[in-house]
Amino acid sequence: MKVIICGAGQVGWQIARHLSGEQNDVTVVDNNPELVRRATDTLDVQGVTGFASHPDVLERAGARDADMVIAATYSDEVNMVTCQVAHSVFAVQRKIARLRAQTYLDPAYGDLYRKDHLPIDVVISPEREVAEAALQRLAAPAAFDTESFLDGRAQLLGITIADDCPVINTPLRQLTDLFSTLRAIVVGIRREGRLFVPSAGDQIFAGDECYLFTHTEDLNRTLEIFGKTQSKQERIVIIGGGNVGLGVALALESRSERVRVKVVEKDRTAAERAADALDRTIVLHGDGLDTALLDEAGIMNADAVLVVTDDDKTNLLAAVRAKEMGCAMAICLVNDPTLVPLMGPLDIDAYINPRATTVSSILRHIRHGRVRNVYSIGDAEAEVIEAQVLSTSPIAGQKIKDIDFPEGTLIGGMMKEGKVIRPTAETRIEEGDVIAIFAMTADVPEVERLLQVSIDFF
Repeated sequence: MKVIICGAGQVGWQIARHLSGEQNDVTVVDNNPELVRRATDTLDVQGVTGFASHPDVLERAGARDADMVIAATYSDEVNMVTCQVAHSVFAVQRKIARLRAQTYLDPAYGDLYRKDHLPIDVVISPEREVAEAALQRLAAPAAFDTESFLDGRAQLLGITIADDCPVINTPLRQLTDLFSTLRAIVVGIRREGRLFVPSAGDQIFAGDECYLFTHTEDLNRTLEIFGKTQSKQERIVIIGGGNVGLGVALALESRSERVRVKVVEKDRTAAERAADALDRTIVLHGDGLDTALLDEAGIMNADAVLVVTDDDKTNLLAAVRAKEMGCAMAICLVNDPTLVPLMGPLDIDAYINPRATTVSSILRHIRHGRVRNVYSIGDAEAEVIEAQVLSTSPIAGQKIKDIDFPEGTLIGGMMKEGKVIRPTAETRIEEGDVIAIFAMTADVPEVERLLQVSIDFF
């Protein structure tokens, strides 16, 4: 498949990395020659320097025979015009655009994205994706990463194993015997910076970051077994009242259960906008690093602080300050993946990577077949792919033990006839089953082959 990716920043580069690794013909377009050079030097892609919305630039990128254009530049307007030009001039059949400004997504202005208006097939809103990720982190405070699968009846949890975890130094196969009714599987372990898929003989050690796939009904029991406890988030402080912070606050206000929320925003205009949009939330104008202001926000009694300003270092420092002042839990937004290893030493409980959430959202829309969900793990180290098994799939009708899955993959959960089960070696995979597979990035193409899915729309 021939794909043109417009924008070679963090999101564009990661999408190019995924698609080129799956043997697709990928061309990256950016007006910054250094970003184009980085992509062509590190990935198996072609590069074109220029403005993505210019017809001559798209033509040089091969738009006349392209199957898809992904517009992920930093400008909403460039992304929209790029899709329009790709449609009107080159008849590209699939157009995906990343749009940040929420006004473009406001239903009050009608359906902009029709073929006779703006021909964009899929609109990705990073702010909405990040706000949803933040809400999921708040819903599972014991986890540093979480995502829903199988119609919300299963959860992927990322948890850090503490010294007092009851099941450390225990082989995983023994855990299966000890908790035979628990619908949970350890699908990934990150140890000393390296992520891998464990075997039945592997053990969990203190300091490991474990990825667990669990039935939603068994969530609390799973966390308890691994030494974690869930607590209600009734008092939340949000530092940063931009699109993400405001989106989270609005979502929390709409819940039936009472949640006390306070928003701290440094920019007066943004603070006034948030105050106008919110009904029950207190909005404070000031610096989220100001101890007096945090004290006024009641940070010492807060169940969680969510720091979502547009500056990574501010987010880290504000999260550390909130914890130092007595806040029970700190979640911060971090764009730079090189800062993620600092989370542990700084005692920050969870983080949100906007790039990873946006990449996951785009991948979810470009994978065809019966793929229902895709979630990117860490710095594109692995993926969780949820897909429905087709009759043509090589795995249909086989027991799991008889399928030649790559070493870096593991089935975390399965849904048969609407019922979520924990798969075992004896489980037979049938047509129509929905399975969620944890796969290291290098093994994703083979997983797609086994599932009989591809990036193909026609």
